[in-house]
Amino acid sequence: MSKTITVLIAIIILSLSVYLNFVVHGALIKYNVEQLLTEVNEPNEQWIVMEVTAYCPCEQCCGQYADGVTASGYRIQAGDRFVAGPPWLPYLTVLDIPGYGLAPVLDRGGMIKGFKIDVYFDTHEEALNWGIRYLKVRIN
Repeated sequence: MSKTITVLIAIIILSLSVYLNFVVHGALIKYNVEQLLTEVNEPNEQWIVMEVTAYCPCEQCCGQYADGVTASGYRIQAGDRFVAGPPWLPYLTVLDIPGYGLAPVLDRGGMIKGFKIDVYFDTHEEALNWGIRYLKVRIN
């Protein structure tokens, strides 16, 4: 069984207080964020240098997709921490990003290709303040 499926099963079974809500084929699925972020599996970790930029849910950052819902179907809430990753990083992959912390991949973006990710912030000012960074990111 793949690690992603194992994590999904563990998240669905366990119930803590913070959830990610997805609608998949009309069914509401809840993912436990706290459990997801503690599923960091040290033996399977990989480190990679990535270009890390930032975005917010505004129209300037997201264009026509500025509707408060990520490409994975997650409805963004204030205070959320997640990333937009390239297609080779599966949704729910947890990344450890210096200066940002642990964050799951919940979004995609037209400019997110290769070894680039976008970290999410609530405001445009926060996203601009992040700038462009080249960081050694841990992939779990």
